[in-house]
Amino acid sequence: MSILRNLCVLALVGSLAACSTSLKRPAPVEDRTGGGVARPAAPTPGSSSASTRAGSGAAITPDPAPSTLNSGDAGTYTVQRGDTLAKIALDHGIGWPDLARWNGIDTPNLIEVGQVLRVTPPGDGAARPMVTRPLPPQAGRTVPAPMNASPASAPAAAPAPVASAPPAVTFEDAPAFAWPAQGNLIAGFDDARNKGLDIAGKPGDPVLAAADGRVVYAGAELRGYGNLIILKHNNTYLTAYAHNQSLLVKEDQEVRRGQKIAEMGNTDADQVKLHFEIRRQGKPVDPARLLPAR
Repeated sequence: MSILRNLCVLALVGSLAACSTSLKRPAPVEDRTGGGVARPAAPTPGSSSASTRAGSGAAITPDPAPSTLNSGDAGTYTVQRGDTLAKIALDHGIGWPDLARWNGIDTPNLIEVGQVLRVTPPGDGAARPMVTRPLPPQAGRTVPAPMNASPASAPAAAPAPVASAPPAVTFEDAPAFAWPAQGNLIAGFDDARNKGLDIAGKPGDPVLAAADGRVVYAGAELRGYGNLIILKHNNTYLTAYAHNQSLLVKEDQEVRRGQKIAEMGNTDADQVKLHFEIRRQGKPVDPARLLPAR
């Protein structure tokens, strides 16, 4: 009898152990990628399950992408290799002192590739157009037609807008320009190869201001221009005088039309000549269209 009771106790203990083992083992998760049956990974300490996070009400969003510098903003320019402050100012129709002041630059030679510069006065950036997007269609929803509607009462479709040609460039705001030198014209304007006019002469021949204005640059930092003077005439027009032998005016100086501002030379050029440019909002235009006939 004692032996029978011991056998019953051992059988009961084994049954409970087997039951306990089956309760602790997690159910297998079906792997639909073809790899058979996979077991769930054990949760790490302090982590919560997906159902717990969803139930907490907190939105789960990926980390935002790192913000980029305002290189795409209106009224800015990103410095490229080979740029100088004077070149950027010339290309945007502004004086380099203004460019330096707007960007808090104390040393004009210290600009870096990739640096973003403001090229319009603070608060004068171009307004950005408002971007609108159509509402997405709602699945399973239709708009019923109005009662008693007929094809004759349906509104006519609006005509497609006709694209208008861009307005032609006018020079109504241009000052009265005069020829800056008396020599023969040896090269005309070519938008791809020559941004202005080349006028021949002898070393020391006078170079004259083409119109009233203010000196916004006098120096030799722009490669290919030699000793250069840039005059600003209004908010739209600049003139440039390159390859001079000597410069007779200083930056921020006011000059008058016909005033001698330099002497002709061949700095950074293959011969003695004056290279003369007129720029409208920073873009070169053919000076022959704005100068009087000789």
